[in-house]
Amino acid sequence: MKKLLVLFAFGFTSCSSSDSPFTAEEIASWKERADRVTIIRDDWGIPHIYGKTDADVVFGLLYAQAEDDFNRIEVNFLNSMGRLAEAEGESEIYRDLRMRLFIDPAALQLMYEESPEWLKMLMNGWADGLNYYLASHPEVKARVLTRFEPWMALSFSEGSIGGDIERVSMRDLESFYGEKPGEAIASHASLKPEQMAAVNPDELEAVSGTISDDTFVNGFVSEPSGSNGFAIAPSNTQNGNALLLINPHTSFYFRAEVHMVSEEGLNAYGAVTWGQFFVYQGFNEKTGWMHTSSAADNIDQFLETIVEKSDGMYYLYDGVEKPLIAKKVTILYKNGGKMSDKSFTVYRSEHGPIVSEVDGKWVAFKIMEEPLKALQQSYLRTKAQNYDQFYASMEFHTNSSNNTVYADADGNIVYFHSNFVPVRNNAIDYSLPVDGSTSETDWKGLHGIQESVLVKNPANGWIQNTNNWPFSVTGANSPKAEDFPRYMNTTGENARGLHAIKVLDGKMDFTIESLREAAYDSYLTAFDELIPRLLRAFDNTPDSDSLKKAVSGQVAALRSWNKRSGVESNATSLAIYWAEDFQSRARAHARDEGVTNAHFMESGDHPEIWLEAVLSASQKLEADFGTWDIAWGQINRFQRLTGDIVQPFDDSQPSIPVGFASSTWGSLAAYGQRTFNDTKKLYGTRGNSFVAIVEFGDSLRAIAVTAGGQNGNPENRHFNDQAELYATGKLRPVYFYDTDISKHTERTYHPGEK
Repeated sequence: MKKLLVLFAFGFTSCSSSDSPFTAEEIASWKERADRVTIIRDDWGIPHIYGKTDADVVFGLLYAQAEDDFNRIEVNFLNSMGRLAEAEGESEIYRDLRMRLFIDPAALQLMYEESPEWLKMLMNGWADGLNYYLASHPEVKARVLTRFEPWMALSFSEGSIGGDIERVSMRDLESFYGEKPGEAIASHASLKPEQMAAVNPDELEAVSGTISDDTFVNGFVSEPSGSNGFAIAPSNTQNGNALLLINPHTSFYFRAEVHMVSEEGLNAYGAVTWGQFFVYQGFNEKTGWMHTSSAADNIDQFLETIVEKSDGMYYLYDGVEKPLIAKKVTILYKNGGKMSDKSFTVYRSEHGPIVSEVDGKWVAFKIMEEPLKALQQSYLRTKAQNYDQFYASMEFHTNSSNNTVYADADGNIVYFHSNFVPVRNNAIDYSLPVDGSTSETDWKGLHGIQESVLVKNPANGWIQNTNNWPFSVTGANSPKAEDFPRYMNTTGENARGLHAIKVLDGKMDFTIESLREAAYDSYLTAFDELIPRLLRAFDNTPDSDSLKKAVSGQVAALRSWNKRSGVESNATSLAIYWAEDFQSRARAHARDEGVTNAHFMESGDHPEIWLEAVLSASQKLEADFGTWDIAWGQINRFQRLTGDIVQPFDDSQPSIPVGFASSTWGSLAAYGQRTFNDTKKLYGTRGNSFVAIVEFGDSLRAIAVTAGGQNGNPENRHFNDQAELYATGKLRPVYFYDTDISKHTERTYHPGEK
């Protein structure tokens, strides 16, 4: 039998290019494993992967993911390993350098060797599944990663887009390492990470109360990152079972649905980030988990006092000169038809890598750096069968940037605040870089789960988090801010949080369908403050004023609006264009007057600005669409034309009307939209990306929808087959049990079969 397998492998590779990185023996081994794995594609194209062991399922999962969108897998790992410039060229050098300050391939390889055997087996399956896909699809040409090694899985061990590393400002980094250290002072190194412009802000909520220069894109307020998680206790449900809303807000197509089933107890369903082998937000038959971004301060910057000596660079720490660790990092980059390289000498103190300089001090950036623990936690929570097991997975303390909303079949609902909160001196303000020359500013271990904000089975019967503060998680019964260190949370309430309380409070008979209705409730809470202020400005303006006369019809339309968005709502179009215009004007005036946006808007000064924004918005609508009185669905569209990671948009091509609005305005069904290039219409690119609602009980029931579709190939029938459901807020049944899957099977096969 072994001889036959080797012969098969020989024939297999002979069809591939002569420079294949895989041996016949490897391919034979992968084929043998593939025969133990079954992939069932349901009629939405979602893969249900079955295998004897967890590692077999991981092998099948990565093969199936590669079938759906290998490009996204490769790009994610080029980014996570600091090798993007090898594909994209010189423009990505400093993005790669940023990653390489924290990600060391040699260190990851050592971690792999020291991993528990069960995890090593999973990483082996991960690499083998990807390599077997490449070996069996010679027509697919990897841009850089022609062979995956098991240790590479450790470079991307947590499921957010960018994670903590991408909070480092690339502008500061280039300013520091692009010149000789000491000659360039970064102009904004004193900003906290959450205030820096992240390249890929996944679920990080913008700081409340201000709008930065980077907030507006093409004249529109950029979509606040973030997610929604609701948990409903059995006491508040019609069937006496706990319910969970899973609603990550990410860039579209960043995750895909999968179902993983092994004979070792794995049975997880949900959203997997391309290239990872664990369900990031999802459920098994007994437990479910939804991550939102935490505003806990768990990243700090330390100002190091540098001493240059003949034998190297030193920094002061409690009066002692300690040597900085210096390391050479070489970044390869594509340069036309060849590969070039650029080398840097990078520095690290015990607080972390040096990323910038401010006022003569070097800034060390301290984050959680525990990829081995993080990968274990990410996987083990998917197998937790009850609250105690899930709690045990949280004891790794490596789900660094997230809160977690949890529910289970025993009827528990729980809110876990940030899983990684360093203990600090609460008398020191960590909202700015702190003095690194004294141990007084050091982290003193981590807060335990019980010391953070933990809410289990609240009396009100529901939990919500929308990337807002944890002090409204259960409405009036929520924990109090004064009971925690100030660094436990750094932001306030947001419009979605107010909306969540509005739809959850006092309702005692939730079902899956009524929770879906709550999650898609169309009310825009931000206008509860904005419109009354506009009306005051209008009413207090003399009737003879020409500006007042020019916008009287528009203000009348907003006065009578019910503050609900929808494809047929004309007032929604006017309200959003007006609010976008006004925010831009208010920001400029607030900056000129040296006050915050919030202070400027509350003051009531310059009432003409409110009316000028109405006129300007009306003129914009008229110029683009012929009238200011136009339905929101005519403007706000969903379109998916290609499988490109950066999507193109075209007003002349088919698109679908969408009634949702940006979460900026309190829309729970977040839809971050704007114009692109020369488009007049608005197109969504982020927000609701995967939505699932789960009911736990004697058996599990769930419904879900994914933006667009499962597959990244425009020629595939599952490229855009969920678009209509997505745009209308309709969720399809999840096929979780074999009896349901068998009724909706499109294809059953083993990896490698055509």
